[in-house]
Amino acid sequence: QVQLVESGGGSVQAGGSLRLSCAASGDAVSSYCVGWFRQAPGKEREGVAAINGDGATRYSESVRGRFTASKDNAKNTLYLQMNSLKREDTAMYYCAARRGKYCGSWFLVAANYDYWGRGTQVTVSL
Repeated sequence: QVQLVESGGGSVQAGGSLRLSCAASGDAVSSYCVGWFRQAPGKEREGVAAINGDGATRYSESVRGRFTASKDNAKNTLYLQMNSLKREDTAMYYCAARRGKYCGSWFLVAANYDYWGRGTQVTVSL
């Protein structure tokens, strides 16, 4: 099974950028659909992006055009580039994996993923 470790979170002013990383071990990420989720205090976990085994990406409406998911199969690492950050993007961010290369219409639903990292905090201030 795959293990996931997120990094790259931090504090940034509104309008700024951050790049999150999700380092995978134990299996090749090319065999998984990998999603990015976030959870703010008192709110449910929200899916924001997913990337297929072949690199195709999907996004939620709340981040489309601002966030970009990518991966480096050679490094077995995934990335989430976050631009034009807003205060409402403040949350703990997680990567999650589901075996199978294709991310279907379910990609925003946390229950559909089997493996999770521990998260990295992103805080956006005005």
